[in-house]
Amino acid sequence: MKSLSILLITLLLVTFGNAQSPVKVSVTGSGEPIIFLGGFATNGDAVWQETVGQLSKTHECQVVNYAGFAGNKPIGFPWLPQIIGALESYIVENQLENLILIGHSLGGTLGIKLAANPTLHVSKLLIVDALPATGALITPNFDPENLHYDSPYNNQVLDMNDDSFDQMATNMAAGMTSSDAGKNLLIDWIKATDRKTYVYAYTDYLKFDVRKDLKDINIPMTILGAGKPYGEEMARANFKKQYENLVDYQLFINPDSAHFIMMDQPIWFLEHINMFIN
Repeated sequence: MKSLSILLITLLLVTFGNAQSPVKVSVTGSGEPIIFLGGFATNGDAVWQETVGQLSKTHECQVVNYAGFAGNKPIGFPWLPQIIGALESYIVENQLENLILIGHSLGGTLGIKLAANPTLHVSKLLIVDALPATGALITPNFDPENLHYDSPYNNQVLDMNDDSFDQMATNMAAGMTSSDAGKNLLIDWIKATDRKTYVYAYTDYLKFDVRKDLKDINIPMTILGAGKPYGEEMARANFKKQYENLVDYQLFINPDSAHFIMMDQPIWFLEHINMFIN
């Protein structure tokens, strides 16, 4: 692996900070690289702060933030292909070998796409409460071709006044974590997300289906799942169905956690992260 110098890291952050780039990457520590991929409309540095604090003692931790989310400058659309392309270019240009990917939610789905690409030399993949096709879980008769930017729901959200949007953010955060501090963070991140990015990038996310890519993954892979709100049995069934194309993986579900496991069950979360890394 070619280690990033302090100068290169500084240039990287300055470039991403002053241009409309699809991703922004912050780097901490040294050693074999780990890329952390956060979820939808989140602040990656905050989501992974405690995890990076532990793993940066032995690894080079590279935390990704996405354009348009949580106060970052937006880019044009379609949004998701630009994110994927930027991540692939970043890995290649920085010659990251023996790369470990850790992704939550949207970040986990992105991790599958990257791990299935043999040119990127991913060595391990850990997924935190993410599915390869979220749209297939929530949309009957799922067909990505039927999902469009110009839809009644999208237009409704785009036209919401700030008070209505803030209430929607509050309602969404309530189901994602049982941590009061975590809920407040999620609300702030959603409110700070560019509105058009929030709407159209979510359409991209629902259209994103990497179930076929699972057949191309033959590296160690672990999934950490949340048992709330529907219970461990249903969560396990959903994971089993969506990951049926994956030959081998380990699945651990915390029955007392909602979607943001790192907020709800931080000790359990770090124990399983360390077990995966070692």
